[in-house]
Amino acid sequence: MAIIKPFIGIRPNREKVARIAALPYDVYNRAEAKKEVEKEPLSFLRIDRPETQFADDMDMYADVVYQKAHDILWEMVANGDFVTEEKEYYYIYELTMQGRVQDGLVACASIDDYVNNVIKKHENTREEKEQDRIRHVDTCSAQTGPIYLAYRARPAIREVIAAKKQEEALYDFTSDDGIRHRVFVIDAPEQIEVIRRAFADTNEIYIADGHHRAASAVKVGLKRRAEHPDYDGSEEFNYFLSVLFADEQLMIMDYNRVVKDLNGYTSEEFLEKVKEIFTVVEDESTDHYPNQKGEFVMYLEAKWYRCQVRAEDKCTDPVEGLDVSILQKKLLTPVLGISDPRVDKRIDFVGGIRGLRELEKRVASDCKVAFAMYPTSIQELFDVADAGLLMPPKSTWFEPKLRSGLFIHKI
Repeated sequence: MAIIKPFIGIRPNREKVARIAALPYDVYNRAEAKKEVEKEPLSFLRIDRPETQFADDMDMYADVVYQKAHDILWEMVANGDFVTEEKEYYYIYELTMQGRVQDGLVACASIDDYVNNVIKKHENTREEKEQDRIRHVDTCSAQTGPIYLAYRARPAIREVIAAKKQEEALYDFTSDDGIRHRVFVIDAPEQIEVIRRAFADTNEIYIADGHHRAASAVKVGLKRRAEHPDYDGSEEFNYFLSVLFADEQLMIMDYNRVVKDLNGYTSEEFLEKVKEIFTVVEDESTDHYPNQKGEFVMYLEAKWYRCQVRAEDKCTDPVEGLDVSILQKKLLTPVLGISDPRVDKRIDFVGGIRGLRELEKRVASDCKVAFAMYPTSIQELFDVADAGLLMPPKSTWFEPKLRSGLFIHKI
């Protein structure tokens, strides 16, 4: 069973919500974050990326920087930029992108469910990336960026969400990138209980995106337990802020690859190598997107080629059967010499939100070849996590991105 509980939300003042809500902290580099904060002084990036409040030569990991995040957050709460609920609620977070609507349930998940693998992972985390968010959460005594979780759809939850969305929204605004954001409060005790019970009957929940934020939140909770050995499990540090989406709601986009050289091959030689491994035809279509699993599209010397995985190379293993794994094992490693894509500087990754024109631009500028991938499915993600395995890096790209600053969970 999973513990998914309502919480006492700290959320933006209704009149300021559109100005405060911000893309996740890791979407920006330091210069971009600072520019964004200069453009919008109320942006939650001031808190998520507090180094924006200092000179560029300030160590972004200095204690004073994290303390600045704490001070700004609680000053904004004190002066009314944020309001604090009087009771524990769930929330619906609806995002609309290019006409497609998806509904998430905002709640708190249990760190014990994470530790005991009721909440399942499909990526490794890196200690150095965790440390920044551990210090941020611990210093602020608050979780400010929700974890993106997924679950297999439950009719009871779907019915509560549909009923609540007939009412007036708490927030309704469109961000600069064209995403519409609406929030509804689930405050009726009977609806809260329906949701709580539905998750209590759920055996698996999955991290879709935000593995580092989840690991950091859990480690802060475990640290607080060590500091408070008399804890009884009801304390807020035992839970972490999440937005949960039913599998039917999620859209995973392609996560594409660009490579900066051909490992000593000429373009003609490389194309012949690809033809030895895959079934290859020049693509005369206009959209160039892969049409199905087992197909990717390659851009080389200003031409697109459709590449089909051969039947003997297909695999039922949850990881080895992924398109990104087959490309890596059959072509990137043996032909292009890219054995570890996590560290090799010759390969880069382009999120599907940028479109295939971005691949053409990269090949025209700093790369030699690009590979457009068919998106990994949510079922493939579930299968990998259920098997206790890990996906290759850069296997999934989720859109739209959840905004930070809409919901804060004080611990």
